[in-house]
Amino acid sequence: MDFLRGFYYAGRGIASAFSERNFRFHLCTAAFVIFFAAKFYSFSAAEWAVLFLTCGGVIALELVNTALERLADSVSKENDPLIRIAKDCAAGAVLIAAASAVAVGIILFWRKDVLGLILLFFSEPLRLAALILSVALAWCVVFLPKSRRDKEKEQ
Repeated sequence: MDFLRGFYYAGRGIASAFSERNFRFHLCTAAFVIFFAAKFYSFSAAEWAVLFLTCGGVIALELVNTALERLADSVSKENDPLIRIAKDCAAGAVLIAAASAVAVGIILFWRKDVLGLILLFFSEPLRLAALILSVALAWCVVFLPKSRRDKEKEQ
């Protein structure tokens, strides 16, 4: 039973990270990337593995960053230079992972023939409208809910 309880705690941790804008941004980005990969690309098993490891790595580091920030905030609300450095390093780790993910994305997705097919696919008005609507919905998911830090600043 303790083993299964660990999954519950992990799920609770992931759910609590939804209050962070950057976490929601990375999830939405990963969803779009995986959709485009599945719809337009014929990736090999190795390419899919790289794609999932890259997306998972960024999201996992964002979870670690969130955990470290919350722990640091609970230790001290004051401007402690060591806490600031720890939080900056954790944020830097996410930035490096995200920049690496962009590089992986360029390597995997930059195929002129497929990019042309994508443009042709979305030249149909209904498909273009669906894309615009999905981007608008993702924007709302990412930017409309206030983060925990935004709420704390208001108080």
